[in-house]
Amino acid sequence: MTATPCHAGGAMPSRAAAPARAAVLLLACATAAAATAATAQPPHLLPRLLVTAPGLPAWSLDLERRLQAIDAGLAGGDIGVYVLHLERRESYAYRADEPWYLASGVKIPVAIAVMRAVEDGELSLDTRIALRETDFVDGAGGTNRHPAGARLTVAYLLEQMVVFSDNTASDVLIRSVGLERVNAVAADLIDAHMRITTLGDVRRLAYAQFHPGASRLTAQDLLALQRSPAGQARVNRLAQLLAVTPNEFMQPDLTSAFEAYYATHLNSATLVDYGRMLATLAEGQALGDEGTRYLLDLMARVQTGKQRIVAGLPRRAGFAHKTGTQYRRTCDLGIATVPAATRTGPPARVVIAACVRGTGTAAGERALRDIGAAVTASGVFVDSAPQPTVSPILATPP
Repeated sequence: MTATPCHAGGAMPSRAAAPARAAVLLLACATAAAATAATAQPPHLLPRLLVTAPGLPAWSLDLERRLQAIDAGLAGGDIGVYVLHLERRESYAYRADEPWYLASGVKIPVAIAVMRAVEDGELSLDTRIALRETDFVDGAGGTNRHPAGARLTVAYLLEQMVVFSDNTASDVLIRSVGLERVNAVAADLIDAHMRITTLGDVRRLAYAQFHPGASRLTAQDLLALQRSPAGQARVNRLAQLLAVTPNEFMQPDLTSAFEAYYATHLNSATLVDYGRMLATLAEGQALGDEGTRYLLDLMARVQTGKQRIVAGLPRRAGFAHKTGTQYRRTCDLGIATVPAATRTGPPARVVIAACVRGTGTAAGERALRDIGAAVTASGVFVDSAPQPTVSPILATPP
């Protein structure tokens, strides 16, 4: 079953008494209701059915046409896109009600959990956390340059996790606040059924699709695996580490193993649900004022994904976002802000959550760049009178 934003029984996050956040939830639920009504149709018809619903904004018609062209040109892959104009409450979903693997997109709920612990006085940005041998994970960022035992500040770890997508920093922070709290944030802000794991366990769970013994791989084993080229060499290295032969593996290759892992829907959510979390953060309802500014500033300084969505946005646009990259999965998820054409007008803030599956990273990045350009060309950033989305629920006469 495809998750919807309403699976939490309509419950609002604990810090969400404000009407603005209620409006975000209502809009997301209404959009999902329209999508759910369409899911009995063949998947390739879903975007068309969503667009032709009464009241959808005019810019979505052009956006759909452009997204279909991107989708058609992506050999062997698929795209999912959710767009939400925060000021006008207009939204559009292209295959966005399906679960999508978020990869490092899960680091934003991790960051929110950490910032809530800071707000509650359990941590401070200056708190130092000792790095353990078991924390090390492959990937970008500077944390792995520090030896086990090094004491790193929460501020440093947050910057490494968000700005540089550092997996080791992420796992240190998850350990510091507890995985249960991270998943409580995911249930609170994204979907009640979402489950986030550590980044180290992402690798163990994926390789366990070959052999259950992979669940016992150490941090050093995982680092050794990632030093082997992706493909049969890595599969052979896994067999060596597990002291088995490749003939004993349950999957024939990396693609099959990772697709089996993605099918568990761990670290996955619909783009509608993830977009709702981004909207809640942007509206200042996920964290207090200071925490909101701090996290959005980190997201605005992200150094990964420069050839993704931001490459297709207007030149004046800011993009507070988080990228996600894993085997045959590429995402970019954030809030684009474009200054108004006049000095007195408000800026346009638009949530754009997009993922690509079934392709390599290079093809995925090109598709995301094209998605950014398609959103720009659609006119969603252009000043216009509000045209709220109308779902079958909201359109029902009294």
